[in-house]
Amino acid sequence: MLPRVEARGDGLPAAPAGGPAPAPPSARHLATAVLCFAAVRALGLVVLALWSAARGRSAHALLSQRWDSLWYVRVVEQGYDFTLTAPGGRTLSDMAFFPLLPWLEGLLSRITPLSPGDAGLLVSAVSSLAAAAGIYATVQSVGRARTAFFTVVLWAALPVGVVQSMAYSESLFTALAAWALYAVLKERWLLAGLLATCAGLTRPTGLAVACAVVVAAVVRARRGGVGADAVAGVALAPLGACAYVLWVGTRTGGLFGYLAVQHGWGNGFDGGLAFAAFVASLMHGAAIPAGIALVAGVGLLLHAYRAGFRAGLPAPLQVYAGLILALALCSSGYFGSKPRLLMPAFTILVPIASRLARCRPRVALAISGTAALGSALYGAFWLNGSGPP
Repeated sequence: MLPRVEARGDGLPAAPAGGPAPAPPSARHLATAVLCFAAVRALGLVVLALWSAARGRSAHALLSQRWDSLWYVRVVEQGYDFTLTAPGGRTLSDMAFFPLLPWLEGLLSRITPLSPGDAGLLVSAVSSLAAAAGIYATVQSVGRARTAFFTVVLWAALPVGVVQSMAYSESLFTALAAWALYAVLKERWLLAGLLATCAGLTRPTGLAVACAVVVAAVVRARRGGVGADAVAGVALAPLGACAYVLWVGTRTGGLFGYLAVQHGWGNGFDGGLAFAAFVASLMHGAAIPAGIALVAGVGLLLHAYRAGFRAGLPAPLQVYAGLILALALCSSGYFGSKPRLLMPAFTILVPIASRLARCRPRVALAISGTAALGSALYGAFWLNGSGPP
């Protein structure tokens, strides 16, 4: 097993220690966490339905027939190779969207009466529950059950948590990533590699999951060697993302064709220059409060990530979260998409959840309830407004 971490009195994982590994998550505790997750998301959907109805809009359409969800449906119905010329002359290609979600949508729409868009909603709903279970299992394996529970609750109550209920790929990716990380911590190498492969077929950030598998194998090798299963898991982990990127290259006529596709969408890795310029643009006039809030939010994210090191979270979890953070914050893509791109980095919530776990039950309930209600209200407002691009 990888070095485990024992829970300290504050609920945070502590330094690696000897002794038996933590027991697998209790089925009852895991079910409780998943049910609470479902309750938070149900509240969000109810508020969205009421808010949308008051504005004469369809909550169903907002969840399944806007932005990325339309591109996924087009892939299901017509295959790849569709392009759209955007204002300014940019070429938007559907090859920017990885294939696992449209594959699942297509499969479900063929074997059920569901349309591809509704199939996407079903995939997202099931995946979000699987993600909640995976988050609980992963965090519980390195800390306390109570901390794991509140990590799930906080993930459900993220301000942009409504995306977990949309026909988007975030829930599917997070489910695959969370269970891959759990498999890594338990040294189930083949399972970890297969799940990382699937994550790589879901989003380009699947490479962050693959890197976590590699780091875990390196840590294990330094402690006494690895077996053939670990080598196989490491070999499998990046195959999904690499295979799709290479396929796009063959379709576009160049090895780096996927990068060209992303460039057409305005996406690229610039080390955070575009993000810094966006923040700077807010630091004058009436936008100053928004700029200050944005800087504070990023500072909180970085502080929570750093707290994970102090708490002794295993290296694979920190590598995974760090890469998700870097790819989201240091890309040149549209700023409005960054909150949802950060959503899979659930391990960043662990230090915050551990503080919540220390509170008295009434206080923890009040904070969690306020966060859930705030997420529901913001999600309804956001989806009826600019929404997630």
